[in-house]
Formats: sequence, C-alpha cells, structure tokens
Amino acid sequence: MKIYTGKGDDGSTSLPGGKRVPKYHTRVEAYGSIDELIAWVGLLRDLKENKSRASNLIYIQEQLMLCAIILATEKDYLKADHLPDKECVLFLENEIDSMEANLPPLKNFLLPGGHIVLSYCHITRCVCRRAERAAIKLNNSEEIPEIIIKFLNRLSDYFFILSRQISLELGIEEIRWSR
Repeated sequence: MKIYTGKGDDGSTSLPGGKRVPKYHTRVEAYGSIDELIAWVGLLRDLKENKSRASNLIYIQEQLMLCAIILATEKDYLKADHLPDKECVLFLENEIDSMEANLPPLKNFLLPGGHIVLSYCHITRCVCRRAERAAIKLNNSEEIPEIIIKFLNRLSDYFFILSRQISLELGIEEIRWSR
C-alpha cells in the first residue's frame, strides 16, 4: 500500500467512516494537535534523562492515541474500546503528587530553559495546552468525552512538574520570573 493517495490534494481529508472534511476543520485541528503532542512525548521519552520514566511516557502516548481516535471519529462510528483508561487522570495526578513531594514550593512563574530537556518539557506542555484548547473548541460544536479534556488539562500540569523534577535531578537552578 502506498502512503500517498492524492485524495487530499484538494485540501480535504477523510474521517473514519469516510466523510471528507477540510484539513482546517475543527476536528482535524483537534486530533492533529494530539498527534503533534504524541510526537513531542516520544522525543521526551528518547532523552536519557527520562529513561526511568519511559514506561510512563509510553502509557501517556497510548492514552493520547485513544484521544486522537475519539477526536477523529464521529459519534456514529465510535466504539467503546476507543476511550482512554478510566484511571488515566488519576495516574497523572499520582505521578504529579509523587514528583511534587520532592520539589521546593513555587511562588513565582518560571522562565523555561536552563537545559535542553527542560525546554523540551515546556514545549511539550505548550503543545498539550494547544491540544486542550482545540479539543474544547471541538466540544463546543460536538460533545466529546469529558475524560479527554481532563486528561489533557492534567497532562500539561504533568509536563510542568516533570520539568521541575528533572531540574532538581540535574541540579539546575530554576529561573524564577518575579516581576
């Protein structure tokens, strides 16, 4: 099978079920943002600083794949096994709580940077926030499962705390913005 078909040359794409929509459609923007997020999480997973967290990051990618399937699929074609794990939000909360227990309290905003892996965490967090906004926008016109928005919201928090945890592990001073 060829990767290209030429069917999208007119600026449209097919959804599961066969319906064609413009590539700028709200649904395409939502699952496309998730797709980009999956790639950024893969980059984080590949960094040596995250070797001990690789299985967690794979789990996150798997849950994001399920989110993307749901966002790409109209209700009539959805299957029950497409939903993310019921416990995925709790999983993130537990991971956040575990990391945050070791971190100094934060009273200021942080300026991203200090090490490339920290910058990648913050970029991933920003892409996650964009994916969340796209999912919320889609939800305004077509109801999507609430777990997707909750998962994306908590996931961006996870990447923020992950950057702080890695900063602590590497002994990198966080740059606080105090204006």
